Amino acid sequence: MRITTTEALNKLTAQESPFKMLFTHGSLEVEIYKPEKVDLQQPHTRDEIYVVISGTGEFLNNGVRTNFGPGDFLFVPAGVEHRFENFTDDFSTWVFFYGPEGGESP
Repeated sequence: MRITTTEALNKLTAQESPFKMLFTHGSLEVEIYKPEKVDLQQPHTRDEIYVVISGTGEFLNNGVRTNFGPGDFLFVPAGVEHRFENFTDDFSTWVFFYGPEGGESP
């Protein structure tokens, strides 16, 4: 299976949602996410990884704020409050959900 960033972004722009499910296998779900101006995410029930495609900004993860940019890897455990803030208009990211509900044991 191969999905290019361009293909993923084209599929995303064909709908009105800021995210698009692209692939599933077992517990793995792969999405592309491109919020506009505000990230309205709520905590998720499974562990999550982001790999930033483009753009820069700040990432709030369990009360800790860090800067991010293209190629960065960001991990969020299940149930943790997180969101992207102060991001550029070209921000987009791959999203990977995996594992059991409630997250994996550390």
